[in-house]
Amino acid sequence: MSDCSILVEKVVEGDWKEIARLTQEEIDSGTKPEEIILKLQAGMELVGEKYSTGEYFLPDMMKSARCMSLAFEVLKPVVESSSFGSLGKIVIGTVKSDMHDIGKNIVTGFLRGVGFDVIDLGADVSEDRFVEEVIRHQPDILGLSSLLTTTMRQIGVVIKKLEESGFRSSVKVIAGGAPITEKFAMSMGADAYAADGGQAVKVCKQLVQRS
Repeated sequence: MSDCSILVEKVVEGDWKEIARLTQEEIDSGTKPEEIILKLQAGMELVGEKYSTGEYFLPDMMKSARCMSLAFEVLKPVVESSSFGSLGKIVIGTVKSDMHDIGKNIVTGFLRGVGFDVIDLGADVSEDRFVEEVIRHQPDILGLSSLLTTTMRQIGVVIKKLEESGFRSSVKVIAGGAPITEKFAMSMGADAYAADGGQAVKVCKQLVQRS
């Protein structure tokens, strides 16, 4: 059996070309899926720390997030057949009329990396679709991303639609994106705000613990 810590190194380095093969090798050698996931999570948490201190930048985050996505594609069939549970379920998407999703994709990579079950709806998601997916998946958390000043008020539109549909109390809402501040997110009715992937992990863990 190879040293599983090499997965930590690959995630931190953002070496996405090797991660799928190495993950499969660990599975084939008999390493438990939860052990592999914990190593991947350790790598992603280190990336988050490096980003928070200014040692890493957006391109570094993107490479590491891609590593996580590729590793979890390999792990998915094994994890689904095991009893290894997730930290919670999150539905996430970029609001209507906003096609930007790089930041959301990085946040999604971080959340999956630490053990959340994430349903990514993509970009340009209408308030009706958000509500439909909340009803369908019954997530613990709904993540709303806006990268444009012209779409940031859609966060409030989605939350109002949840209220009108009677499902607001069933889900915690976290908002973020380049023009979004904590004050604005709260004014739109969100439960929490995150500026980046590292902060999103901490906040989502707190939200799940409170529910």
